[in-house]
Amino acid sequence: MNFSTDLKLPSKVIICEVAPRDGFQAEKEWIPTENKLAIIKKLATTGISSMEITSFVHPKAIPQLKDAEEVVRQSQELTGIKFRALVPNVRGAERAIDSGIKKLKLMLSASDSHSLSNANCLTKEAMNGFAPIIELAKKQAVKVGGSISVAFGCPFEGKVSIDRLNYIIERYINYGIEEISLADSTGMANPRQVYHTVGELRNRFPDMTFTMHLHNTRGMAISNAVSAMQQGIIHFDSSITGLGGCPYAPGATGNVPTEDLVHTLAEMGIETGINLESLVNVAKEVSHIIGHDGGSYMLQAGPCSQLHAAPKSQLKLG
Repeated sequence: MNFSTDLKLPSKVIICEVAPRDGFQAEKEWIPTENKLAIIKKLATTGISSMEITSFVHPKAIPQLKDAEEVVRQSQELTGIKFRALVPNVRGAERAIDSGIKKLKLMLSASDSHSLSNANCLTKEAMNGFAPIIELAKKQAVKVGGSISVAFGCPFEGKVSIDRLNYIIERYINYGIEEISLADSTGMANPRQVYHTVGELRNRFPDMTFTMHLHNTRGMAISNAVSAMQQGIIHFDSSITGLGGCPYAPGATGNVPTEDLVHTLAEMGIETGINLESLVNVAKEVSHIIGHDGGSYMLQAGPCSQLHAAPKSQLKLG
């Protein structure tokens, strides 16, 4: 039997840092606005070029992000970063655009059960509500991207069928959406499933740009990322130190840590444009500011290149 000796991997990957939105929203203790801004500015020094900076949800839904406008306005000096914000409705889109956001990300669940938990409506109803958001964005020359939460598995309904994903993506295409984030919000995906699902979606929708948004709930985020890359995916979301978690999914934990993902890619010779040493240093600072990390291997063991001093002497045997 013959086996291939090499993986089919891209030469470059584009990473979007999502801790300022997905990471912060999961924190129970209030993070002062100045601390959020300090983290965002530190992240901007690492080579990160894209960031999901906040979500314009109702403050009662996620109190941690009630300072969304202020965070965006005070980050405008970071001209080297492409910012986007998650919006649940027209009011959220208006707030985001008024604050200076040039790219919106729509909020949608693959399953009706998760949609009811997350948005208090069925998936179809949520999609019907996208029309005025997209119309507003067009008038303001603001880009819009789509998302599919629990795309690989719902904590209430189990595996999500490819037919369900096809239906949602076709609706997005009818709205003119050209970029969709596939989110493993509860970490239920496995590498074989990711490989086959992403392969089928890319074959059916070759003009769609897919982004992988992987949570590390069951320790498979990195392996799932490698599977996605083998199907040609080059866009990934990640969160510094692994912060994050879906407030409306039982047992959900953080995203794949940015420093772990960048380290994995660097070890495989895949370019990201992000300085790993700088990123690890920022991760240490972030874990100090927040008070914990989300399970970062880089903070536990450091990069493979970080060697230790060899023993100066050995025991003599015999």
